[in-house]
Amino acid sequence: MIDETSLKILKILQEKARIPNVEVARQVGMAPSAVLERIRKLEKGGYIDGYEVRLNPEKFDRSLVAFVEVAVQQTPRKDPVGEKLAALPEVLEVHFITGQDCYLVKLRVADAGSLGGLVQKKIASLPQVTATRTAIAMSTLKETWRIPID
Repeated sequence: MIDETSLKILKILQEKARIPNVEVARQVGMAPSAVLERIRKLEKGGYIDGYEVRLNPEKFDRSLVAFVEVAVQQTPRKDPVGEKLAALPEVLEVHFITGQDCYLVKLRVADAGSLGGLVQKKIASLPQVTATRTAIAMSTLKETWRIPID
């Protein structure tokens, strides 16, 4: 388990991953070297998966967000359909879910035409895919990777 200081560091890094180490140290009241050591331990312990830059999707003609439910015939332990879905560059997330559909896929594309082509040519045509259902997001009110830390 991690202590309060480490949790505080994680909260700060979630807000702004590029914050200088000296500023993190100032906020938690520790020496920069001690903070750096804690961050390395948090990375090594698997608490921090990585650091990413969030790009503006509109600047890259990827403003349409859609969710596709993908039903498959049978799901073997090592499912190639899930792996193939995850390999598509337009796909942001692939979740194995309960219910009649096996996968929930979140993706970003330019427009409805791009979405239709992607679903028909790259998703519905995969072996073992029996059906797809697509929902387009009309607007996005919240989209984050931040995890609440109590």
